[in-house]
Amino acid sequence: MDDLTIYRTASSPDPITPENLAALVTSRLCHDLVSPLGAIGNGLELLELSGDFPGIGKSGEMLLIAESVAAARARVRWFRMAFGQAAPDQRLSLAELGALLADVEKSGRIRLRLEAEGDLPRIEARLILLGLMCLETALPWGGEVLVCRGASGWRLVAQASRTKPDPALWGWLDMAHAAQLPAPNSSDVHFPLLAGFARAAGRSIGWELDESGGEISF
Repeated sequence: MDDLTIYRTASSPDPITPENLAALVTSRLCHDLVSPLGAIGNGLELLELSGDFPGIGKSGEMLLIAESVAAARARVRWFRMAFGQAAPDQRLSLAELGALLADVEKSGRIRLRLEAEGDLPRIEARLILLGLMCLETALPWGGEVLVCRGASGWRLVAQASRTKPDPALWGWLDMAHAAQLPAPNSSDVHFPLLAGFARAAGRSIGWELDESGGEISF
């Protein structure tokens, strides 16, 4: 038995895969973080409205705190969607996906553009966000990414002045060879998770990367 696979009781024999266990942990952590971050945001709004501190809302310190809280809340929402639990029947509107991309774009180096119609399964949204994280790793100096849906599926197309290829990381997306690769750092866990979640969803991943951009498709 794989020591990373947890089996249920005899009445429910389906195993919990490492990816699903990670998703459950992430959902729990994000759920517990949302409330205190929301409380901090509400507290900042009350301070701005309070007559006891005139002009505090325009102070550099308050603006910095407000921006940091907004960025943290956006990142938690992103992590919850990318790493958290996703039921097969859950769906996401393009407006919700676009809002996620817009929130993270504000504090990142990557410009994101979404071209698609209709809603999408949450498991596809998860693959999109994990794929964007992979491209973000390859574009540390910034760039642009187009997220589009066509007849053959989703494409994430990146353009940049230069990229930072890492064959050991991108090799995780070649599922047949993943067992031969060294374990990634925690900052790069999105590569094996993208491969694992895609495999669980029955989706094959295509990718390419060169000195001026890259693409991930599924």
